Amino acid sequence: MKPSIEEQLAVIKRGAEEIIVEDELIEKLKSGRPLRVKAGFDPTAPDLHLGHTVLINKLRQFQDMGHEIQFLIGDFTAMIGDPSGKTTTRPPLSREDVVANADTYKTQVFKILDPEKTRVVFNSSWMNELSAADMIQLASTQTVARMLERNDFEQRYESKTPIAIHEFLYPLVQGYDSVALESDIELGGTDQKFNLLMGRTLQHHYGKPTQCTLTMPILEGLDGVQKMSKSLNNYIGIQEPPNEMFGKIMSVSDELMWRYFELLSLQSLETIADYKQTVADGENPRNIKIKLALELIGRFHSDDAAQKALQDFETRFSKNAIPDEMPEITIDSSMPLANLLRETGLVASTSEGHRMVKQNAVKCNGEKLTDSRALIETADGDVYQVGKRKFARVTLK
Repeated sequence: MKPSIEEQLAVIKRGAEEIIVEDELIEKLKSGRPLRVKAGFDPTAPDLHLGHTVLINKLRQFQDMGHEIQFLIGDFTAMIGDPSGKTTTRPPLSREDVVANADTYKTQVFKILDPEKTRVVFNSSWMNELSAADMIQLASTQTVARMLERNDFEQRYESKTPIAIHEFLYPLVQGYDSVALESDIELGGTDQKFNLLMGRTLQHHYGKPTQCTLTMPILEGLDGVQKMSKSLNNYIGIQEPPNEMFGKIMSVSDELMWRYFELLSLQSLETIADYKQTVADGENPRNIKIKLALELIGRFHSDDAAQKALQDFETRFSKNAIPDEMPEITIDSSMPLANLLRETGLVASTSEGHRMVKQNAVKCNGEKLTDSRALIETADGDVYQVGKRKFARVTLK
């Protein structure tokens, strides 16, 4: 039986930041017809991470309530580059990169969405049909002053940072997507509000019913500060090996764990409230974090893979054991420790190597190393460790 309006609203509002306009959304829900719910993803990188799934989870909730999901792959907009939150012009992607990345999105998204009930669309299918005259007509619907109301454009203009003309086209094209798809609802992150509202504006301009917009919070990365991003190396990829995913989830702070539960877990709010109460009553937050790790790895891999990752985690970290499998790196026999750590890939730079040693986070064969400048005479098979999860076995040239 289809959920009531009140029940649907409760699901829609879970974890959401803002609905524009809620009264309009209620009227659309009252129509009783399946609503066309759109979310766009530019294939700027080949892999989706948990930050992307905040929106995809919400799409699945709409799908489970009987609404029509329009998963838009922005293969046209990706070649422009979304300027949202950017302080400089983004370099455009090649068509080849966009096509390759888009192909991976189509497979990854169905780890969450039902492929039988999902409409996958590419905005190149209608944007490539527009003539130069059509694009000029589209651009004429907005003014430069309107575009400069957008915070990132305004800041760049005031700081005299260049704004390329094609960047103004991005929100126009995203808005036109809503016209082409006749969307009832569009989802996006809070940084997408300007683009989402452009969809409403252009639908009105072209005489279409206007969509409602639903913004979702931006998921913080593992550092708990900046948004999850592959470029910032604070992400958890949904296709990462189960052991890697488990270790990263367990590294999340106890406070950030609840944010992940709210935005990533499919558990009921009542269940999550029970988890919070058990922690308040003295339960170790680590045990609740394990539940989150098992749920997410089970969703993106399998329950068996999740249980195996848990066993490996318990063996490796709870008992301080060195894992059997790890990268094997061939190096010269003698070099300073910080350089060795960089050569093995355990750190990104020698400066990071110095810092990790200073933080007492570096070991060799389980023994802590304290001098980052010491000349290391390593032996074949020595195992170097940085932090709790990074290991490398060294062999000599």
